[in-house]
Amino acid sequence: MVEKSWVLIVLVVFIMHGDESLASDPDPIQDFCIPNPKFGYIKTAHLSILPCKNSSEATTDDFVFSGLKSSGNFTDTGLATFPVNPTIFPGINTLGISFVRADLKVGGINPPHFHPRATEIAYVVQGSVYSGFVDSNNRVFSRVIEQGEVMVFPKGLLHFQMNVGEKPSTIFTCLNSQNPGLQKIPSAIFGSGINEELLEKAFGLNHKQIGTMRRRFDPKTVN
Repeated sequence: MVEKSWVLIVLVVFIMHGDESLASDPDPIQDFCIPNPKFGYIKTAHLSILPCKNSSEATTDDFVFSGLKSSGNFTDTGLATFPVNPTIFPGINTLGISFVRADLKVGGINPPHFHPRATEIAYVVQGSVYSGFVDSNNRVFSRVIEQGEVMVFPKGLLHFQMNVGEKPSTIFTCLNSQNPGLQKIPSAIFGSGINEELLEKAFGLNHKQIGTMRRRFDPKTVN
């Protein structure tokens, strides 16, 4: 009887935590929740909660964002991103969304990465972008998407983009989580402190080559 009780407890815990891992952001329990700047974040296991101010204090300006009129700062890969979340756009707090403006120079790339907590849809505002993702069977789904077209990247799957046109490109992406997370594959592998011997065996690289990759993706590391 005791063993059966433990089995039941384990199953209940598994189901509860399984539901949390598979679900999107929690559904809101009010029309909206404009963060109150008087209070800080409330930390939980999976996200930070912003306490709401009284709904009577909300204004139209809380639901309008004008910060995407220009690009962000470009990286050495030719990519500039401007992510938008509730900390800079109060109106989307608790609505389960966030979005990003991404600009790519000619030949610029958005390196392979994934969002562990969100599906992403990308709309090409201008340009020609080679875009795709890889599923869990290592099958690549990719093509060049042009101005006015969209592509969806399923939740948690590795995806990438590259400007293959002759002019700069601009992409607007929306994610179904206000805290989607981001892991860039090169940085996660070579900039995270994984054991060097493991990396050498996994990629067939020697000590010098691993050191070069680590210096590139983690400038603080000295080999």
